[in-house]
Amino acid sequence: MARMHSRKRGKSGSTRPARLEKPVWVELSADEVENEVVKLARKGHSKSKIGIMLRDSYGVPLVKVVTGKSISQILEENEIEAPLPEDLTNLVKKALALREHLESNHKDLESKKGLGRTESKIYRLIKYYKKNKVLAPDFKYDPEKIRTIVAR
Repeated sequence: MARMHSRKRGKSGSTRPARLEKPVWVELSADEVENEVVKLARKGHSKSKIGIMLRDSYGVPLVKVVTGKSISQILEENEIEAPLPEDLTNLVKKALALREHLESNHKDLESKKGLGRTESKIYRLIKYYKKNKVLAPDFKYDPEKIRTIVAR
């Protein structure tokens, strides 16, 4: 599938581990991994950041392989929720940074175009999350109001 605002194919990234069983080098038990996930989430890290930190620091290739639950499920059980989904939060942060840049650089037409593209992605994601009942049906994207929700 092609990316939305380009004529290119997808974005490169790391591949998931091939085996879906707990590797022998993982020394942490399932409970220890869950406690670590909760501790990192309480510090304010996002789900993807938690997975990366566990991979790099503790050698846990996939949390789901070790615990039997995904990071999202662990956080739901411990009643830790983010105000917005992670992908929407990242797009909103990008749009806010672009708006801030455009305040001091009015003639930067490339950034203006980038802001339009980013906000169109935000609107599409909001529509998707409303349809799947992740966001409230009356949720609206207002850059000034959403600035308080998403701390940079």
